Amino acid sequence: MQAANHIITLGGGCFWCTEAVFVRVKGVLDVESGYCNGDTLQPSYEQVCTGRTGHNEVVKLVYDPAQISVRDILEIFFVIHDPTTLNAQGNDHGTQYRSGIYFSTPEQQQEALALIAELGDSGAYPRAIVTEVLPQANYWPAEDYHQNFFENHPNQGYCMAVAAPKVAKFRKTFARLQKSDR
Repeated sequence: MQAANHIITLGGGCFWCTEAVFVRVKGVLDVESGYCNGDTLQPSYEQVCTGRTGHNEVVKLVYDPAQISVRDILEIFFVIHDPTTLNAQGNDHGTQYRSGIYFSTPEQQQEALALIAELGDSGAYPRAIVTEVLPQANYWPAEDYHQNFFENHPNQGYCMAVAAPKVAKFRKTFARLQKSDR
């Protein structure tokens, strides 16, 4: 019997960058940019950018656990963003850029908490990890123009300066997990 696909949602700063990496990960079947864990129903990008909706910019991943483990997904996540900065990634500041893991199963929650504890104990980061680990709630897809943004605009300034280096770091660090067609 084949295992069902699973969903995990990650907030690692700007969703363009996070999406640009995870579309390249073997076993990740779908990546959708969106907003979650806020208070407003069907928020717009403009509303989320105010920081008043409580939403986080995220990517919702559909993955096949027979091809990739949640541990591998989370290890990639922790390499491609800074989990020690509260409400910021690089020059992007605000609660919508917070580091977050939004789980859909208790196993994902346990794996996330275990990895955070392991990374904290190892001294891998100079500061404490501030990544929130919560159930996914109030998820809404981002507007169409945000989907596949890096793929559609690789020469856009932000993509070249921020997303492309994250993709390169993923390729270098996790070559074994890269899709062969990317």
